[in-house]
Amino acid sequence: MVFAAALQRVRRIGEAATDSRALRAAVLGEIGRVVPFAAHVWALTDPETSVGTAPLAAVPPQLMPDLPRLIRLKYLTRVNRWTGLTAAARLTVPADSLVWRELLHAHGVTDVASVVFRDRYGCWAFLDLWRCGGTFDRDELAFLDDVAAALTGHLRRCEAASFTTAGAPRDPAPVVLLLDAGLRVLGQTSPTREYLTRLLPPPADLEPVPAVAYNVAAQLVAVEEGVDDQPPLARLHLAAGRWLTLRAARIGPGERPDAQIAVTVEDCSPAERTAVFARACGLAAREAELLQHLTTGADTRTVAARMFLSENTVQDHLKSIFTKTGTRNRRVLLSRATGTA
Repeated sequence: MVFAAALQRVRRIGEAATDSRALRAAVLGEIGRVVPFAAHVWALTDPETSVGTAPLAAVPPQLMPDLPRLIRLKYLTRVNRWTGLTAAARLTVPADSLVWRELLHAHGVTDVASVVFRDRYGCWAFLDLWRCGGTFDRDELAFLDDVAAALTGHLRRCEAASFTTAGAPRDPAPVVLLLDAGLRVLGQTSPTREYLTRLLPPPADLEPVPAVAYNVAAQLVAVEEGVDDQPPLARLHLAAGRWLTLRAARIGPGERPDAQIAVTVEDCSPAERTAVFARACGLAAREAELLQHLTTGADTRTVAARMFLSENTVQDHLKSIFTKTGTRNRRVLLSRATGTA
């Protein structure tokens, strides 16, 4: 009964939400009423690469200096990795988890419940709840599964709502963060601090935490170690309709695994941005393909020829796209999809 009532409150929060961060904060309060936890990490993800982008986290203060290591171990841990989860899971054998064995157990964590927010259009978020003392039981995991089912569509809808025509001009200065092999910050270009502050505003007088840069760099390490094969890339909303792409790459002779890592930040290309927009709005595969053709300036006849469709079928697809994206004409559709007026 207590889980059912909590789930109803979660559903109401999701239905009313317009911002994914506020949604997560409110839902964590409801989860905590029925599933006690000591710490949490709830990160949005790039829907295609599943790389973490916008974390909402509360971890023990003594762990903050170890944050780069924590994220690196999270990406290298195969046990209950969010990219392979099909249902909420706990650490049945904690010692099998690299991140628990190498770090979390030393801070009193006795169990971790993990759940992914995924639908047919992509992976939108993952949530880890840490418990210090005891383990998560079957009913608690079932409740977390119900929360994921109730909220995934609303998280995706909040992402779709962030696609507006980007008002801010592109920054011509390079935005680069340099990390060592352990993901510790070695240096950054001058605009980087402003970007990081806007992505994850820190408390007053504190430096911003480059969490998304750590995530992208950790994905690079995961690819190198054969844990995952998605590229070290993440696209995320900055502000006012502006979307960014972060990439990680080794630098130095031979791209050795102990070489430094450069994380670059740049405005999403129209194609990259449109791909996320199509997923966020729930477009079918052929609708997403049609939209990409439109971004090249193709007219109905050209699109029909490229896709081996009749012009009437193209128009039918367009009507469906307008409905799903909340737009009324091609100009508005392309403005939202590409971020340009």
